[in-house]
Amino acid sequence: MFNKTDSLAINTIRVLAADVVQKANSGHPGAPMGCAPMAHILFTRFLNANPKNSAWFNRDRFVLSNGHACALQYILLHFLGYKVTMDDLKQFRQLDSVTPGHPERTHTDGVEVTTGPLGQGISNAVGMAIAERHLAATFNQPEFPVIDNTVFAIAGDGCLQEGVASEACSLAGHLELGNLVVLYDSNGIQIDGSTKLGFTEDVLKRFEAYGWHTQTVADGDNDLAGIERAIKTAKGEKTRPSIILVTTTIGFGAAKAGTAGVHGSALGDDSVAAVKQLFGFDAAQKFVVPDAVYELYGARAAEGAQREEEWNALMQGYAKAHPELHAELVRRIEGRLPTGWEAALPRFTPADKAVATRKLSETVINALAPVIPELIGGSADLTGSNLTRWKDAVDFQPEPTGLGNYGGRYLRY
Repeated sequence: MFNKTDSLAINTIRVLAADVVQKANSGHPGAPMGCAPMAHILFTRFLNANPKNSAWFNRDRFVLSNGHACALQYILLHFLGYKVTMDDLKQFRQLDSVTPGHPERTHTDGVEVTTGPLGQGISNAVGMAIAERHLAATFNQPEFPVIDNTVFAIAGDGCLQEGVASEACSLAGHLELGNLVVLYDSNGIQIDGSTKLGFTEDVLKRFEAYGWHTQTVADGDNDLAGIERAIKTAKGEKTRPSIILVTTTIGFGAAKAGTAGVHGSALGDDSVAAVKQLFGFDAAQKFVVPDAVYELYGARAAEGAQREEEWNALMQGYAKAHPELHAELVRRIEGRLPTGWEAALPRFTPADKAVATRKLSETVINALAPVIPELIGGSADLTGSNLTRWKDAVDFQPEPTGLGNYGGRYLRY
């Protein structure tokens, strides 16, 4: 069930996004305003994370593939209590701020991956889903599901126009990555105008052909229950990645809503004031967040902290039941290489006979793969030529295919 506070929170995102971009006089207000409902539902009802410890290892991952809409992500991070203050929002797109014009990994607390070039983010999300599946296959034991997070992404029309996204999403379908959920913000607008200018394919049919589970929410501006139901259904899909086409109005509430006029520039003071009046805010006030919104997101943040506490307790039991696996997982989480791995490195000198570089690479890979178990590689249909598959390598494949398993470390793409 949804209540007035949910509506208030969604409209606060819209109004605050307009303020953030207007103050900077630069940025993209339209997508944050249109995506506000789906993002609010995702962050308050599904995404498991702890804002007080953004490095919690088993957190769900979120990727904003349409990174130009980053005002949306910064606002959500602020609501939840990550290290993004109201003053940081006021410094949007300013030099040395933690709210740059596109999300940047390690620069802003809570941002999982740097996104900007369209198609990159959704492709990164596929990689994250592969990593989760591999870690789960390697470390999970009966009664100890220490790795079981979900990768969520929001992507726009521009992301799905890119070739790199097509390749990555095709691979995701082949690999049956049921831990990946993509919310497709289908607003029908690009910088030049309507997407009808050059993008008229049936996206969901393409993703069905890739092997994805597909759904549609026809009214992404208002159908909160439909969005929630679709995400819940996607979460229940275990053997296929999911994409949910959510039809939205870019710049919802603005005078130029539904047009390219709200895509990549500030709305203008008069339009921002009108948006505030439409949603019941004081047109004269800027950067306002009602207490009820902070309370709603604060409660969700507390749930995330509780989930981490439960995971920490699970890890304590895991350490007792499976000490070697626990020690290995902790080593990887801490980013430490195995002790003595350097001893496995082959030695070469200028006096050695000339050898093709791919053969030298093969020698090094075969030396390191057994001693660095987190080393993952692969080839784009050139294994026999580039010599990247080491002896005894197991392919990363869905086990029912008979081609490998998720514990494998060699990717075919």
